[in-house]
Amino acid sequence: MPVSGCVANDHIMQHIKPGDHGCTYGGNPLAMATSHTAVKCLIEEGMVENSAKMGAILLSELKKINSPVMKEIRGRGLFLGLEIKKEEGVKVDSGHLVNHLRNNGVLSVKAKS
Repeated sequence: MPVSGCVANDHIMQHIKPGDHGCTYGGNPLAMATSHTAVKCLIEEGMVENSAKMGAILLSELKKINSPVMKEIRGRGLFLGLEIKKEEGVKVDSGHLVNHLRNNGVLSVKAKS
């Protein structure tokens, strides 16, 4: 369910009056209740902290892989990127890689080149 929000400091918020700021997905009570519950869940279950912890482990383990096709691995939390080398003789089918990762419990997408 799409939602939108506005984050600003006190100085800005003191000058915004009703009708000054509009948004496509604002004012939907069901969307706001859903979003509130989702954010509450993120906080109460420590999902941000867990993502940082698990992401550091995953990044560390991925960097141990010695593969001739891997150029760089970088990221933050569980949002990681794997850059494949574009060199003569290095051929990687990114669709096959995405399927292999999915079959092993890792969701990924291939970037458009």
